[in-house]
Amino acid sequence: MNRKAFVQELKEIVGDRYVLTEKEDVIVYEQDGSILQVMPEIVVLPASVGQVSAVVRAARRENLPIVPRGSGTGLAGGAVPAEGGIVLSLARMNRILEIDLSNRVAIVEPGVINLDVTKAVAKHGLFYAPDPSSQAACSIGGNVANNSGGPHTLAYGVTTNHVLAVEVVRDDGQAVWLGSLVPDSPGYDLCGLFVGSEGTMGIVTKAAVRLMRTRETVRTLLAIFDQTDRATQTVVDITAAGIIPAALEMMDQLTIEAVERGAPCGYPRDAAAVLLVEIEGVREHTEKAMAVVQSICTRNGVREVRLAKDEADRQLLWKGRKGAFGALGLLAPNYYVQDGVVPRGRLPEIMERVAEIAHRYNLLIANVFHAGDGNLHPNILFDMRTPGELERVIEAGTEILKACVEMGGSITGEHGIGLEKKAYIGLLFNNEDLDAMKRVRRAFDPESRFNPAKLFPTPDLWGDSQGAGEDSCWAMDLEKALGIRQQARGGFRVGRKERWGRGRRLRT
Repeated sequence: MNRKAFVQELKEIVGDRYVLTEKEDVIVYEQDGSILQVMPEIVVLPASVGQVSAVVRAARRENLPIVPRGSGTGLAGGAVPAEGGIVLSLARMNRILEIDLSNRVAIVEPGVINLDVTKAVAKHGLFYAPDPSSQAACSIGGNVANNSGGPHTLAYGVTTNHVLAVEVVRDDGQAVWLGSLVPDSPGYDLCGLFVGSEGTMGIVTKAAVRLMRTRETVRTLLAIFDQTDRATQTVVDITAAGIIPAALEMMDQLTIEAVERGAPCGYPRDAAAVLLVEIEGVREHTEKAMAVVQSICTRNGVREVRLAKDEADRQLLWKGRKGAFGALGLLAPNYYVQDGVVPRGRLPEIMERVAEIAHRYNLLIANVFHAGDGNLHPNILFDMRTPGELERVIEAGTEILKACVEMGGSITGEHGIGLEKKAYIGLLFNNEDLDAMKRVRRAFDPESRFNPAKLFPTPDLWGDSQGAGEDSCWAMDLEKALGIRQQARGGFRVGRKERWGRGRRLRT
């Protein structure tokens, strides 16, 4: 089948206006929130599970890759079509299909915006707990793919803790349910396996998510510190005292400066760091816990503690945290964010290491992160148009991730591996581990057509994995590992056929 006939077949499945092939139409799908880009060949926007199944069957017949896409807010290149084929945007599948108040379950389509779930059930005293910073824009399907977290992960866990079941379209086009609406059902936890698989096992077309009861009281506190190490020590001391806040966030001076330049929230620009602490629960608990938090802050030399007086005051404090990533654009035209994790007790140590790396590479790094669970977000600020700067940025990011692993942590806490970190996965797993994961993936997707070139190091870029040393993945030149090359306009793109091997393309 030639390209023209194949495109016509797709149009018959989803409608003419929902198959995009012209450059001016598909260019908006060339990247997600990462620095990686690939111009899609074709973008398809189905509206139902039946249409998804039909597109998957057509792509299978032509041996074409399919890259599922939610809202495009991912930060690891997960929605970048590295091997061409079809970008399957699920944005039109945006309905909340059912709300079961008795069992506190909602069944939603993958294109539903995260925050819209809470909006739909708030009047019933319920909410959906996972709350990525992009929750006003990110989709449930994308959250399922990356097992997304957010500021309230410390108390409520990540997406997998709130997804009971998913309907997925398999490689043969068949739609099946994984999981159960009944908690703790027997057998293998296939739903848990699917959540966090980054679109490499199939296409999510529905999700049954758990709803939670709104807490009786919420108290929010902003603690202002003149020394970063005192702020990080406060985080360690709060959790060591047996207090598990709903959220425990940290922002450094550079981040505060960006926030106050953009949408001022009253953060003091001369502070070295601020902590945002939120306690939820019954009134007696929140008042007692907040008193302990304030005493710990005082013991660690806090300059000032501000308690939110009402809901409007609380929202103002959170406005700065939620808008911090966007505000960084006021400090530099580009930023490269990592999301490594360390044990909470080593936060002071990793922050010193990040500062040392920034100094050694002569880079500005703005830190805003989920301090309560040790999930860092060092944002390396730079200008991609400056020759050689991206290389320094990538090297600095590599050192940060390696330091996290050396301290007993991980290379990602919520953004996923995608394209951006697959060169580093060998820091965590040996060849036997990776081979076992690949076998699990092939059980769902035998031909590896769903979101190819993600998660695992690409063999033809670094040779036979057998016998590779412990540091073989991270020590590679990242430009080769990711296949990125600089363009005349200053952007970076992922290479295709010449770098990714198979390079399955639509025939002309």
